[in-house]
Amino acid sequence: MATPRRVSMADVARLAGVSSQTVSRVSTGSPDVVDSTREQVLAAMRELGYRPNSAARALKLGAFRTIGVILFSLASTGNSRTLEAIAAQAAHEGYAITLIPLAVPTQDSVLGAFTRLGELAVDGIIVIMEVHLLDAATVPLPPNVQVVVADSNGGDLYSVVDSDQVDGARQAVTHLLDLGHRTVWHVTGPEDSFASNRRADAWRQTLAAAGRPAPPLLHGDWSAESGYRAGQLLADEPGCTAVFAANDQMALGILRALHERGKRVPHDVSVVGFDDVPEAASFIPPLTTVHQDFAEVGRRCVQGVLRQIERGTHETGTTLVPTRLVVRASTAAAPPS
Repeated sequence: MATPRRVSMADVARLAGVSSQTVSRVSTGSPDVVDSTREQVLAAMRELGYRPNSAARALKLGAFRTIGVILFSLASTGNSRTLEAIAAQAAHEGYAITLIPLAVPTQDSVLGAFTRLGELAVDGIIVIMEVHLLDAATVPLPPNVQVVVADSNGGDLYSVVDSDQVDGARQAVTHLLDLGHRTVWHVTGPEDSFASNRRADAWRQTLAAAGRPAPPLLHGDWSAESGYRAGQLLADEPGCTAVFAANDQMALGILRALHERGKRVPHDVSVVGFDDVPEAASFIPPLTTVHQDFAEVGRRCVQGVLRQIERGTHETGTTLVPTRLVVRASTAAAPPS
């Protein structure tokens, strides 16, 4: 059986009684077509089942209506939720996304991702990873492609959108101090994480501003297992009555360790997390945590890259999305001395 012939622009032009140039202008949304003619052409397209060649149209217009996304670790709560918001906002704006996940975020793999996205023809790129992997000296950006980076400290080189890590950590520590706790212990994330370092610095600075001693820092890796190990150590600290974990998964591990050691939360030890994952309200007890608006971060990433595309500019600087403390049942007044 012969393959049906694809309906062409010339076929539409003949049925509508117009030129192929007029059909082309209707296909690209040009305003230089009178309404009656436009409707005549659209009716012919519907009757014939004509589908415009988007690739050819993109080459003609110099725009592909596609945003590339380079991402490390879909397993990360923040990354997956930010990506979901980027995809939703891009679709709302009439754009598709092309995702390039990186198993190992090295400069070579990032350079390879940029090269692939250049070959796949995207109008702009959103990068969700640490900016130190985007060293401008070794990772040249594709020509005429705008870039926005999420969750980074690279505002002097790129347009960056991030949650207000510092204020979120400050709110968490201040909340615990206001409850009467003498100091706050901290379980941090990976040492090479910008977000982790920002939260740890804010923890330390908030304690110093209040004239409180900073206990030794405990290092985790974002996982509940690392939080569990830290929680076992904290359970043996007689002066530990308050803990700020750098994310909710580590807080979950801390809750388990304290429970196994006979420490009641929040009667003996108060625990605060960071992220406000959907499950946080179902922890036992429900977790006090810092809410990050990942949806807003994703929206602003898309809006930022589209603004650069429309203006043909390269922007720098950091946009901070506010964070807020959500108080639940895992924190309470400090126990009597």
